[in-house]
Order: sequence, then C-alpha cells, then structure tokens
Amino acid sequence: MTRRLAVVLTLVLALLAPAGTARAATTDKASVLANWTQPTSTSTAAWNAARLDREPWTGYGFDWTTDYCSASPERPLGFDFSNACWHHDFGYRNYKDLGQFKANKARVDDTFYADMKRVCVRYRVIARAACYSVAWAYYQAVHVFGSISLVRQADLDRAEALMDR
Repeated sequence: MTRRLAVVLTLVLALLAPAGTARAATTDKASVLANWTQPTSTSTAAWNAARLDREPWTGYGFDWTTDYCSASPERPLGFDFSNACWHHDFGYRNYKDLGQFKANKARVDDTFYADMKRVCVRYRVIARAACYSVAWAYYQAVHVFGSISLVRQADLDRAEALMDR
C-alpha cells in the first residue's frame, strides 16, 4: 500500500512539475509539440506565447530556428505570413528531431494554412480574396512538396490582380 501511494505521489508531482524542467521526456516533448501544432487559434496562441517566453521550455530542447518562408516572400502582397512560416518551421524541425515527421506533417501543414487564413481574415473583404489565394498557394506548396520555395511570381501576380478588382 505504501509503495502504491509513493508511485501515485511521484506521478502527481511529475505532472505538477514546471514544464521547463530538464527532466522533460521525449513523450512529454511530443505531447507539448502536439498541443502547439493544432490548426486552432488556441494552439497557435499557446505556441506564440512560448515563442515569446522560451525560458520555461528550455528543458524540452525545442528547435526555435526559422528561415521563415524559405525562398518565398514572408509578406507577399503585404500579407504578413512571417509567424505562420515560423510556426510551420517549428513543427517541421521538432517533429523531424523526434523522428515523427511523417506522422505529423499533414497536421503541421494544415496548421500553417489555418495560421495564414487567420492573417487573411484581418483584411478588408476585397483584399481578403487575394490573401486567401496566396495562402492557398503557399499551403499547396508545403502540402505537396514540403517546401514553400515553389511559389512563383506568377502566383503572386494572379493574387495581386484579385486585389485590384
């Protein structure tokens, strides 16, 4: 009975321990990573808060590096997809580090698209259509090829033409 109580107490204390402790296990890292890579505004807000205050998460060894939108513009036609690209890089890099990239790629790509659409919704209706077109092109590039370096100037020109209507 005492041993069972000790095991339960140890588990409870492990759950209540600060998230950034050095004892963060791979499964804990995967769980946090999964929570931060959902296509919801709540998930993105949690990731962004952690991005801005990384200290509590150092024990997990997350890779926060980014090249933003790779070879594509971060602000095509003025639509700022910088954080969406950073969030996407975060998911890709950390799932690759865990050896779980293939199983999570589609969700990380969907999260990227959702993040970009949340950027688009802030614009006037007339500009929103162009923003959604660019977001769709960026999403298709990562979804199909795993890179957004394939968005061409012609794609951006078509989206810009929508803005001029």
